[in-house]
Amino acid sequence: MTPAGAVYARAAMRRPRFTPLLEAIPATVPFVAPDALERRGHRIAVRLGANESAFGVSPRAAEAMVRAVPRQSWYADPESFELRDKLAGLLDVTRAHLLVGSGIDELLGLVVRCFVAPGEVAVMARGSYPTFAYHVIGHGGLVEAVPYRDDAVDLETLAEAATRRRARLVYLANPDNPSGSWHTPQAVEALVERLPADCVLVLDEAYLEFAPRAPELSADDPRVLRVRTFSKLYGMAGARIGYAVAPPEVVAAFDKVRLHFGVNGVAQAGAQAALDDREFAAGVIAEVARGRQEYAALGRELALPTLPSATNVVLFDLGGAARARGLLDALLAEGIFIRMPGAPPLDRAVRVTVGTPDERARFAAALRAMRTDGRLEALGER
Repeated sequence: MTPAGAVYARAAMRRPRFTPLLEAIPATVPFVAPDALERRGHRIAVRLGANESAFGVSPRAAEAMVRAVPRQSWYADPESFELRDKLAGLLDVTRAHLLVGSGIDELLGLVVRCFVAPGEVAVMARGSYPTFAYHVIGHGGLVEAVPYRDDAVDLETLAEAATRRRARLVYLANPDNPSGSWHTPQAVEALVERLPADCVLVLDEAYLEFAPRAPELSADDPRVLRVRTFSKLYGMAGARIGYAVAPPEVVAAFDKVRLHFGVNGVAQAGAQAALDDREFAAGVIAEVARGRQEYAALGRELALPTLPSATNVVLFDLGGAARARGLLDALLAEGIFIRMPGAPPLDRAVRVTVGTPDERARFAAALRAMRTDGRLEALGER
């Protein structure tokens, strides 16, 4: 063996030296993307499993993004000044109350990094949006997960766990992913009052526009930090852009460690135009409401009851995890992609995005065909 070959051989025998924290974390894949399923040989013709908007971006947003493309040789505005200015006017806050990030996922990581030291605790519902726990564990924190009650996040148990564990953060998605459930503004406001003095409520409002109302919480309240997105109503999931609403001193603290050039210019331009296209947004909200009603009627027809939803997704109750998994696999074999929640009690159900009228019709036709040929009743049997 040549001297160079010997060096490479010795190097090949060595393992990368990771931090003890990283070594202790098991390999985790929070979501299997439909793209990955297609690479595994599944043809997806109807995409109803990723909580995306089936209605695309507004024409005005699309045009604004196309106009921004020639400027992509420049770095985007790291302050997202114009977008924050527009949001400030719509939300009746100042620019200092707003931080723009590359989607709620990035913002959750920033929140955890700034509030949870290694060994400290964050509380959430078991089975709720897993990316929050992913960040807590990745930064050395501990997750206290409380069970759902009546297929919704149990606010009383969240508050009790936060007090008992001296939690630094409590995470609440309202409306909730994956259940679609929604707590009234009064209930959320009461939760804030029950939390320990040094605990912050992280209020994930990704689906807020589909809900009846929003809590009336002051943007200056240091006990609350809200995160919102352009991925759902505005159909910009692939652009990766969202924002946080928090007291100015919290936003200023985030500025110390955030990725300053993390939000691209095309996304910023599209988000500004999307906010201006209120007619398009109203049309999406109305179509989602119509689709939820169609799904509820379909569930009654097929004896697959649906859970009430204040989001753009609906859960169909299969009565058990084996039946839910069986339906998910059967539909995927026919090119229809849906998902099921990953933890009980909601893993007895499948979660279906409100698609376009054509997508909803194809989904309904597939379910009806499964009932006709007996496959629906046989789900989960071996």
